Amino acid sequence: MRHDTKSKELTYYLDLHYPVTVHTDPEGGFVAEIEELPGCMTQADTLDEVFAAIEEARELWIRTAYNEGQDIPLPRDVAEYTGKFLVRIPRTLHRTLVRAAKQEGVSLNQYVTSLLAAGVTRGIIEAKVGAVVLVGTGVTAVTGLEIFGTAEETIDYDALLSMSQGELRLKK
Repeated sequence: MRHDTKSKELTYYLDLHYPVTVHTDPEGGFVAEIEELPGCMTQADTLDEVFAAIEEARELWIRTAYNEGQDIPLPRDVAEYTGKFLVRIPRTLHRTLVRAAKQEGVSLNQYVTSLLAAGVTRGIIEAKVGAVVLVGTGVTAVTGLEIFGTAEETIDYDALLSMSQGELRLKK
């Protein structure tokens, strides 16, 4: 049960903006979900249709929960995140990171932030295009896009982010 039952109007909840996650369905089409609203998901053939359908599902989910007096989770908010977290690492890794940051001419904080951002971005890209990176073999293979490279070549990930299909140029 909601502790603030009826203290906020239904329109308050309907006007909230929730992040939507869209996945391609292996059998065709798209699946959309709103993680904060458990079970709020839908499926459609096109992106336009799936976004219209998830909006309808969101409204129906909120109306039903409100009418039944259930808790309505609020959307994730950027203010929830302070930008700080503590990570314990081995001393040898700490030393290696400090040395690498000095070589790059940046602070340790800036260097680690760039590594984390690059790693997360790479993970997102690989998940989107089904990429497989064969570390140590000097070969990068991406299914569906026919991307091949050597250890001396690097993938232009910015270009990859903007592509849904087609050819990816390798930078040397």
